[in-house]
Amino acid sequence: MTEATLTSTSASPTARQVWTRTRGIVLAVVILLAAAVAIAAIRSGAQHGRLDPRSADPYGSRATAELLGDRGVSTRVVTTLDEARAAADADTTLLVAAPDLLTDHQQADLRAATKNSGGRTILIAPDSPSLGTLAPGVTADPAISFRSTLSPSCDLPAARRAGSADTGGIRYSTSVPGADVCYPSDGLPTLLRIPAATGNGDTVVLGAPDILYNNRLDKQGNASLALQLLGSRPHLVWYLPSLSDTSATDAGKKTFLDLLPSGWLWGTLQLFIAAGLAALWRARRLGPLVPERLPVAIRASETVEGRARLYRKANARDRAATALRSTTRTRLAPLIGVSPAQAHAPEALLPALSARLAGDGQALHALLFGPPPSDDAALISLADQLDALEREVRRS
Repeated sequence: MTEATLTSTSASPTARQVWTRTRGIVLAVVILLAAAVAIAAIRSGAQHGRLDPRSADPYGSRATAELLGDRGVSTRVVTTLDEARAAADADTTLLVAAPDLLTDHQQADLRAATKNSGGRTILIAPDSPSLGTLAPGVTADPAISFRSTLSPSCDLPAARRAGSADTGGIRYSTSVPGADVCYPSDGLPTLLRIPAATGNGDTVVLGAPDILYNNRLDKQGNASLALQLLGSRPHLVWYLPSLSDTSATDAGKKTFLDLLPSGWLWGTLQLFIAAGLAALWRARRLGPLVPERLPVAIRASETVEGRARLYRKANARDRAATALRSTTRTRLAPLIGVSPAQAHAPEALLPALSARLAGDGQALHALLFGPPPSDDAALISLADQLDALEREVRRS
């Protein structure tokens, strides 16, 4: 009888209930994963071979390399810093396709190799992370150019011969004397040629890679400008930074915290502060508790059975016995003329109860205030005795 009752009143959720509660979250996760895979597939297809002189994709640069080859300029692709440093000399143009991907250590080593080499270094769309090291004296403006096609407006021969070109992108400013500033947008150039302090070398800073793309090479003066900038030396080394380059993992003397961007540190601190404020907000309670009407009526027997199962699962016979004795004392007190405030005081309850029943005070004390039962059988016996005592008081 008891097992059947426990089974029928079990509060454990069924598999159907669990699915009903979690299917919305599962569906949202599936949609997010599908969207991430789709975006990754689209981006990987569109950007495959980006600025790679071996790629014939729209965003590749194979057409530029072939035109340079027709003019007698050899093109070689390197993917490591050691190869790029070894190639730096007076007869070589070193093109860095993604300078912002280089670490601080890589940037410093590359700058040391090219500074006095006498060759040309071309930086494609460098921003603040790399400009300070690879192009000292040059800063990037936060606002980019709104126009793609711009006029040269400078005396640089390559720019004057090419005319308008798609250089609109990052805008720069420089304090280096003798620098050529070309293709301005709202007063700031998008192409700079910085002469070396000694020798015939120079550094070209290009604000956008569009003139090198296969699908943009035949637009405006893009081909002319690209061939003149990249073909000023007999050899062109095309540096595509790679994650497989072991020099990228050299952190020097930096600690783990030094390698984290400042934004992550501040963001983490803000999250901790927000979590602390949320804990204080949820922990504080003002005023008394407000009773709330339950959406469904719960039978008292179900509540008793539920609490009994919790006590049994935790082997909390002491708490169960305390609850039974406390409830019995509370009900007996008004029946024998003891105030509710004195219901749990042995010196007030036991004399009145003994006078009413003419019973043994020691036995009543052990029953109502005794030690917890040692096993489940003793707990059941205690419950039966308390019930019998209450019935006897009511009949007397």
